[in-house]
Amino acid sequence: MNAEVRTQAQAQADLVAASAADLVGAGRRPELRTLAQTAGRSLRGRIIVVDASGRVLVDSAGPAEVGASYASRPEIRAALGGRQVQVQRNSHTLGQEILATAVPIIRGGRPVGAVRVTQSVAAVRAAVGRAELGLAVIGAIVLALGLAAGALIAAQVVRPIRRLEQVARRVAQGDLGAQARLEGSREQRSLAGSFNEMTDRMRHLLDAQRQFLADASHQLRTPLTGLRLRLEEANARGVSRGAAQELTAALAEVDRLAHTVAELLELSGGGERRATATSLELDAIAASAVSRWRAGAAAREIRLVLRRGSGGGRAWAARLDVERALDCLLENALNYSPAGSEVELLTRPGAIEVRDRGRGLAPEERERVFDRFRRGRAGRERPEGSGLGLPIARELARAWGGEVSLRAREGGGCVATLSLPAQQAAAGAGPIAAPADSVAGR
Repeated sequence: MNAEVRTQAQAQADLVAASAADLVGAGRRPELRTLAQTAGRSLRGRIIVVDASGRVLVDSAGPAEVGASYASRPEIRAALGGRQVQVQRNSHTLGQEILATAVPIIRGGRPVGAVRVTQSVAAVRAAVGRAELGLAVIGAIVLALGLAAGALIAAQVVRPIRRLEQVARRVAQGDLGAQARLEGSREQRSLAGSFNEMTDRMRHLLDAQRQFLADASHQLRTPLTGLRLRLEEANARGVSRGAAQELTAALAEVDRLAHTVAELLELSGGGERRATATSLELDAIAASAVSRWRAGAAAREIRLVLRRGSGGGRAWAARLDVERALDCLLENALNYSPAGSEVELLTRPGAIEVRDRGRGLAPEERERVFDRFRRGRAGRERPEGSGLGLPIARELARAWGGEVSLRAREGGGCVATLSLPAQQAAAGAGPIAAPADSVAGR
């Protein structure tokens, strides 16, 4: 039996005994009966009050037992003797286990009666079980409400941070115009404000850098054009054979410098593209590139061939950007392929590969050549190339979610791969603004 139930029965019996001390006398039976019934309902048990001889004065269960003698009951006999007793025993009358609690009614320092409280053990246990279940349900409800309230509060706290994280990702992808909302707590608003100030400053600095490079590139074009015209004029007037060779070399250097300026302008964003993506057939793109470069390859005594592996399939990008990127890869391959060799274009799903038989790249160079103006060992031995062709190719590819990568070719040489997203993967998308991680020519 639960100790709390025993304690409650003992306390209630003591309370009834103390209250009944003045009600045992004649004329107070209705009040005594009300007291017993009220206490019985509270305890879910039966309460009887007996006089000093053990006869029942009131019974919370009804008047049937009033006047009967309970003097022979052990707990009544003990209580009339001035002792408190609480026992759990089997009731022959009820045919079930009961908890009996009996206390004396003391008046004038001697027992004048007794109060007995009997409770069905099974009923008490059921009541305790129901109470515990009720407490468990209440606890579960309180816990659920607490969790819901906590989740709501946490969501309100975290939501501004998540939005700031989304804006930070957009900035990381190159969208420096993205702005964070000024929301949340004072600290969160302050953080968002500082973040917006940072992106504004970054945007202004990059715009200034691009504008400077674009202005410098544009300003260089005019004197370079003038210089070329003067050199051509000098050569046309007739000079010695040695001077003519020097003038021809000077013209080649001017052309190389003009080409470098144009590529710098391309990388700076000064010649910012406003191309629109379309669905492209990579086989057709590769065939067009072979047609454009076949004469240049023949002039270098290099055979340019197109092979369609499993077919290039379709891609989603701007045609001019893809052709420009592929031109950079082809020019790079032709510049560093020996005479009599073969440069191969291979189309496969989502990619075009440019394969040459040049000196290739050492493993440690395949990442370092991704810096602008960085050239591999083969490039350092030759005057051709500015170290900007591959950076342009990669930037153009990445603008549409593609990539340019380099790897060694089996048997010698290098494989440059231009990969582009399929139409299904990027349909409807515009250019992806991303900083160019430049790959330099070899």
